[in-house]
Amino acid sequence: MVTLRDIARMCGVSVSTVSNVLNGKPKVSEETKQRILEVVKETGYQPNYFAQGMRKNKTRIIGIIAEDLDLFSTPPIVEAIMAYCDDNNYRTILVNLRLYDRWQNTWYSDKDKIQSVLQPAIQELLSVKVDGIMYVAGHCRYIDLEMYNLNIPVIVVYGLSTSAQIPSIVFDDEKGGYDITKYLISMGHRRIGVISGDAGNLHAQGRILGYQKALYEEHILFNPDWIKYGDWYRPSGYKCAELLVKEGITAVFCMNDLMAAGAYDYFYDNNISIGKEISVVGYDNNVISEYLRPKLTTNDIPLKSIGIEAAKKILNMIESRIKSNHTVIKLPCQMIIRESVSSI
Repeated sequence: MVTLRDIARMCGVSVSTVSNVLNGKPKVSEETKQRILEVVKETGYQPNYFAQGMRKNKTRIIGIIAEDLDLFSTPPIVEAIMAYCDDNNYRTILVNLRLYDRWQNTWYSDKDKIQSVLQPAIQELLSVKVDGIMYVAGHCRYIDLEMYNLNIPVIVVYGLSTSAQIPSIVFDDEKGGYDITKYLISMGHRRIGVISGDAGNLHAQGRILGYQKALYEEHILFNPDWIKYGDWYRPSGYKCAELLVKEGITAVFCMNDLMAAGAYDYFYDNNISIGKEISVVGYDNNVISEYLRPKLTTNDIPLKSIGIEAAKKILNMIESRIKSNHTVIKLPCQMIIRESVSSI
């Protein structure tokens, strides 16, 4: 393996001169710079970043721990984090815990299961001296990383940290639910049903709060019978739509696009015209929303923006060497108006 000292000897310069060139410092003549760069190219020299990091006590490596890459929300977030780090001369190491793949939905409150895969992942990242760790949750829930006594910057992405020293980046569910409800009200709807996800889910709770706030502002009485709880999957959207039709609603706010697709199935099967006799709004801006007919009005989740903001935050924590506090950064969603809502 070619070393920095070898490059210096071949060019007849000092090691510090080669180092200045490779680090972009303007202390070397153009002629010397070009000669060094040519030798670097010819020899295929690659810096030993780990050794440099050990000397500087900084590796410029960020560890990313994902709960599961096989979820629609995780890849865009991780890709945005990696791209931003790369653009700022930080490398990334990605660890996929595969929690959903291993245990489906049975692990959320099982600390032993989580720790059995999370502890080795953290130790692996610490062993290569990462400058910071980003924990990417599969959905918004409370994440406890305090037990691991991490002495480097840490951030929770798409989830809420329970630690006073670890910030969180999420999107604003309450504002999203509020905006959708206000839009439906602006189209004349006052009997607005909701197909929610699991009652204990933080996304569902936030969106229902936004829904209730919009109703209150418009002096519309809240009716708990107009909220039906599904499980985020298409069949539950079908069952909940059937129940809501019996309540005489004119519009349905579905908390994700898959359940909205299930509601579409029920309306099609019962000859109820979507966008005319009944209005439907989804959430997520999943790819399915554009293929439904009529095209589904929905709320776009800023997954890439969450990744970018999280990466900015942790790099700032690393560069400033200032410990963060329990900051919760909430990014707004954006409504995508299509064809599934009509005015009455």
